[in-house]
Amino acid sequence: MFTDPLFIFSLAGMLGCIYVWIRQNIAKAKFNPLIEENLSSLGTIFFFAMIMSIWFNSGDLGLILFIAVIISFIVFFIGIFYKNETIKKSTRGTLIPLFIIFVLRSFLYEPYQIPSGSMLPGLKVGDFILVNKYEYGLKINRVGKPLIEFNDPDYGEVVVFVPPHKPVPYIKRLIGKPGDSIKYINKKLYINDEIVLKDYEFTKEEIVTRRYRYPSGKIEEVEEIEDIKFYTEELGGRSFTVRNSSAKTEYPQQWTVPKGHYFVVGDNRDNSNDSRQDVGFVPRNYFMGTADYIWMTWECWTCLPSFERAGKIN
Repeated sequence: MFTDPLFIFSLAGMLGCIYVWIRQNIAKAKFNPLIEENLSSLGTIFFFAMIMSIWFNSGDLGLILFIAVIISFIVFFIGIFYKNETIKKSTRGTLIPLFIIFVLRSFLYEPYQIPSGSMLPGLKVGDFILVNKYEYGLKINRVGKPLIEFNDPDYGEVVVFVPPHKPVPYIKRLIGKPGDSIKYINKKLYINDEIVLKDYEFTKEEIVTRRYRYPSGKIEEVEEIEDIKFYTEELGGRSFTVRNSSAKTEYPQQWTVPKGHYFVVGDNRDNSNDSRQDVGFVPRNYFMGTADYIWMTWECWTCLPSFERAGKIN
């Protein structure tokens, strides 16, 4: 994010607008009339350009809020030093809400939208959840050692983290701690040679879309009917439902979780990029927090938000 030209340009532009505004109010400095007349509009344009950069680069909004709070503090104290009521009043109106949002989002709860079906059936695409940011410790940015450490990630928790290979938050279920032996055999999970209890619930026919690649390079998407089996698992005092495809064959796999790392999987076991393949082991400092609550579901921009699924996450 910090190397993105759009982000650098928009940040420099916003700082320039702030500088011009301060100079206008303190030293009554004169600048290009076109800039003076459109200073507010320029600041708005640079602000939205920065938001676009953060959005497209999956940037850490918490870190940006921290920078914004620091800049607001500096400008506010400039107003105090020069006894300028305009700067103090304007900055105070920005600083207080920014600081409140920063504290709430960085240290208490952060909203997050489920982007994929890897945690079906418990979490669906479009679910908006609240991530508990203080469960594992207090920290400003997504990745890094917490300023203050609290609890360590535990079995069965639905965790939100940033994988080492991609700066985008993932959500999975934690099943392995440092030193654990993890086995996945015939769609059954073993932790330190003990099977995770798995009770059959029901089977449901679903239409799934499969992609086939031909030797010519052509890719074709085909809709097929598939039997999906649902099971109840119990781990770490939690009971939750997992989803298995009857059409996919799993080969025996085994891992040993290294020191300072954890093993995570999706509840949609046959359709999840997790520690079994792409994600690998997750370092302790890469966890953001636990997924505690669903507060809204908004499946598409043309749909109305729904609160029917609101509640605590198992």
